[in-house]
Amino acid sequence: MNLLNRFKLPAIAGILLVVGFMSSCEQELTSIGEGVIGGEPFITNKRVYNVFAFNKKIEAVQTNQLPVYQLGVFNDPVYGKTEASITSQVQLSVYNPTFGDLSASNELSNAFDEKERIDSIFIYIPYQNNQTDTDNDGVVDALDSDPDDATNDDDGDTVPNNEEAANNTDPLNPDTDGDGINDNVDDSTLGDRFAKRFRLDSIYGDRTRPFNFKVERSTFFLRDLDPNSNFQESQEYFSSQEFSPAFTQGTLVDTVITINDYEILNTVQEDDPDTEDVDEKGTITSRESPGIYVRLNRDGKEFFQQSILDKEGGTELLSASNFKEFLRGIHISVMPEMNQELMFLMDITDAKIIMYYSHDKDNDGVTEVVQKTLEMRLITQVGTNPIVGNAVNTFINADYPVDITSTMDSGEDTDRVYLKGGAGSYAEIKLFDEIDSEAEILINEIKANNWIINEANLVFNIDTDALPMNAIEPPRLYLYNAETNAPLYNVFTEDNAANTPLGVYLNYDGLLEEDGGRGIRYTVKITEYLNDIIVRDSTNATLGLAITADIRLEGANNVMLSGNIEKELPAASILSPLGTVLFGSDLPEGDANKLKLEISYTETN
Repeated sequence: MNLLNRFKLPAIAGILLVVGFMSSCEQELTSIGEGVIGGEPFITNKRVYNVFAFNKKIEAVQTNQLPVYQLGVFNDPVYGKTEASITSQVQLSVYNPTFGDLSASNELSNAFDEKERIDSIFIYIPYQNNQTDTDNDGVVDALDSDPDDATNDDDGDTVPNNEEAANNTDPLNPDTDGDGINDNVDDSTLGDRFAKRFRLDSIYGDRTRPFNFKVERSTFFLRDLDPNSNFQESQEYFSSQEFSPAFTQGTLVDTVITINDYEILNTVQEDDPDTEDVDEKGTITSRESPGIYVRLNRDGKEFFQQSILDKEGGTELLSASNFKEFLRGIHISVMPEMNQELMFLMDITDAKIIMYYSHDKDNDGVTEVVQKTLEMRLITQVGTNPIVGNAVNTFINADYPVDITSTMDSGEDTDRVYLKGGAGSYAEIKLFDEIDSEAEILINEIKANNWIINEANLVFNIDTDALPMNAIEPPRLYLYNAETNAPLYNVFTEDNAANTPLGVYLNYDGLLEEDGGRGIRYTVKITEYLNDIIVRDSTNATLGLAITADIRLEGANNVMLSGNIEKELPAASILSPLGTVLFGSDLPEGDANKLKLEISYTETN
């Protein structure tokens, strides 16, 4: 089994220059149907063709080495409850470390005990953060009353946003320092002392409710390489593998916390008496994106004291492999109070355990106390490089209702398409006809008619009766080549408004269309894909349809389908807990909701 999840974000910057150059070059139409009429489609005629959809159940998905992890409980009104937990390795920032001034091998260390001890230890896990600030005025677009105007004044203090950004005052708070004097007349406000606010779009459920956050010690050894491949390939772990309680031992923290959408600020704890002219108290030493940030309990503190500081000079800390074998990792879970739902998408590539510790120092017979910090990471990723370390997302899913289960893997086209992210379900789509030979006849007819395909759309209407009014609907669907896992869009001809999950590939679209606050349909443009079939004799491949958490993520992961069939599916579909119900193909002709392929074309002589 090959691990193909090499996630990366496309470099949209620069592509637009290529697109501009290409679009400036006129191309002569030399073959039947070649090209797409530019600008608004000039529709001389329109034809609707049948499409056939088949539901596919996913039993388990590969969930190690992901860019985003689910954590918590999500109650889908159609598909039932999903509980998601994370089991992760822990990595030292440096191996064979010296925690005091004297290494364990130093002869002086035997004469003076530095008494390294933990003062406090925290764990930080950031929420997934897709924030943009189009006008660079210090206010993210989601909170900006006019994201394209840097001079607007969101907090009403008569100071424009861009001036507040330059002054390092809060453009969302008229009184940044809280002294009762607004920023426009306050000449004593110290800049850059406030926590910036974000709009969190990766949390599902009631954000006002507290939730229980728990971290346990994991006793399961997560291998990086698969021994069945002679250690040549990465080890795969699937969402069906449960680690708690069988492979957990001891609780490092178990506490109730609430969600905060502001930055987490770390500050200097005490004023330095040697700098009389500077008041360091409250000085911000670091900023972290919004996330879970909690202090470990006494047991957690003792565990890391014994496992880290007390092991200085030992073989346990000598190398990464030794440390992974010794300290197997941690298990993280979230449980909302009162059986409510609360699901987070967490970016654990930036998660860390921060240890604040002290040691004694002999200064000419006088014992001084030195304070230091040590950071440990879970998994890491730099840019588009492969993820370092291993973590697994476990999903415990309720069984689907019988009426949904009966449509899965039946081999027959369906009147409803059931899509669910994670270890859920997806659909396979056949264009023109479910029988390849009959589809080929229709394609040959289009070729014989000398059509130029102006636009080709697949329209997926939502079954609003199947979804309650308060259902959280997926903001985007992903249609792809199910035989190669390749996307149907062409990055060189796409429109992109912003490098965000919903701001790219706007020609291709697949975005949720709403009416009155409710989703009604998704439309995916497949013009280029269809021209490849008609003009360039490309294969009329089976297509796949899935939920996507971020359409920019490339790559595929292995999944287990019914009957222990292994297949690769786009990794982006694994990352979302959401689901929806669409009208399918097995509906009467003339039904406005019927899944269909709409082709606008111009016929040439």
